[in-house]
Amino acid sequence: MSSMDVPVGREGPAVPAGRASAARVAANPRMSWLTLALMTTSSVASLRAAPTMAVYGLACVFLYVVPAIVFLLPTALVSAELASGWEGGVYNWVSQGLSKPLGFLAVWCQFAMTIFYYPSLLAYVASTIAYVVNPKLASNGLYTAIVIMVLYWAGVWVSSRGTGAVAGLASWGLVIGTLIPGALLVLLGFVFLGQGNGSAAPMDVHHILPAWTGLASLVLIVNNFLSYSGMEMNAVHVSSLKNPAKEFPKSMFTAMGLVLVIFVLPALAISWVVPADQLSLTAGVMQAFDAFFQYFHIGWLTPVIAVGLVAASLGGMLTWLAGPSKGLLMISRQEGYLPPVLQKLNSHGIQQNILVAQGAVTTLIALLYALIPDVSSAYWIFSVITTQVYLIVYLLMFAAAIRLRRTQPDHPRGYRAPMLVTLCVVGLLASAAAMVIGFVPSSQFGGSSVWSYIGLIGGGLLLLGVIIPFGLLKLSKPSWRDGAAADAVAAELEGGAR
Repeated sequence: MSSMDVPVGREGPAVPAGRASAARVAANPRMSWLTLALMTTSSVASLRAAPTMAVYGLACVFLYVVPAIVFLLPTALVSAELASGWEGGVYNWVSQGLSKPLGFLAVWCQFAMTIFYYPSLLAYVASTIAYVVNPKLASNGLYTAIVIMVLYWAGVWVSSRGTGAVAGLASWGLVIGTLIPGALLVLLGFVFLGQGNGSAAPMDVHHILPAWTGLASLVLIVNNFLSYSGMEMNAVHVSSLKNPAKEFPKSMFTAMGLVLVIFVLPALAISWVVPADQLSLTAGVMQAFDAFFQYFHIGWLTPVIAVGLVAASLGGMLTWLAGPSKGLLMISRQEGYLPPVLQKLNSHGIQQNILVAQGAVTTLIALLYALIPDVSSAYWIFSVITTQVYLIVYLLMFAAAIRLRRTQPDHPRGYRAPMLVTLCVVGLLASAAAMVIGFVPSSQFGGSSVWSYIGLIGGGLLLLGVIIPFGLLKLSKPSWRDGAAADAVAAELEGGAR
């Protein structure tokens, strides 16, 4: 998942503060710490980011472990405290800790990052499909743009029908698109090396750390922050544990170990068989499978694996289509943040107008794949913009957590994170550093214009993370609030709290 294969931001309205913890305990059945660890692993782990780190060979271990310590762990523990004390997700956390406008900014960024997420995800799907049809198409920008547009709009159509098949496809995605292909990739890699074949990437102790050629040599680490994002979704289950104070940290450390294995080993396997200078950031997984299958004379498995990877990615996309946009809709109906036309539901109760508006922008972005000669460069640019926008959510979350601990120290919490202020400071610094580094072109794109790259990343961040959300706040009117819908949702939550 990438973590991106699991929805984040399904934010509901705020529940009166004092009832949150009790309501959650009453509503949620008991869950074992191991179950939560496996749920967290399934929501975060994915093969899609493997090629991005495989270019670093053995150093990918370092580049995965560092963000796990400074970002994944603080995010998990801090969001657990917030989720066990305040209903409503990141919107309510930031609204209570900072302000309602900043709460809207947080939930908006959770939604807005998907605008660049869909093109990058579907570019990966397009490259995977190409290996079944014609591998040369994997680097064809026009082909990639067409696939992105066709699959996105097909996804909108399916989601707008409110079909239950979406959940089934997403659930099976982890097994058929991550666990089985990942295990097979690693197994083939070990057999490949065991037969005396040399690794395409050096595997000695001198390559444990990435080669230092300036900041550009470490830029790919930024993508790992996005790979680990979404932990706040699993934090909502903290009150379902029998002993949250002891079991939640155990669950998170276990999940972190499993996630690292799923991230690191496939990335290493890819680096063993595909040289870094030939690796595509979108088609790298299929490049590795194709190379292994050709070596072991089982090329007929290529389309089988491709179908599994595509199914997993499409399942994730459909889940995301239903998630963040739904959260944005609910908050906007309460507070009147979006124009009424975007708040309308179709006959199936789906926020179709939001999906269509988002699709128009996604279509324009998809066309850039046809205009940018190197598909890998386009994929990287969109991935960085996605990460930059999403990091705003975490900056706000960490800041809100610090303030809530100080302003509401006695508020009921099912779990209290140890050294919360320290965790938040580490998370804030890591997120801020990731945003700064994101403006430095990767060493892979050394021939590109630095200022053009900064302009693209900065423009995307400024437009999505500042201009649009604060423009909506400025234009919002009391008449945009759907009083009946907001009261109905509040009444539902009141009933659940009793």
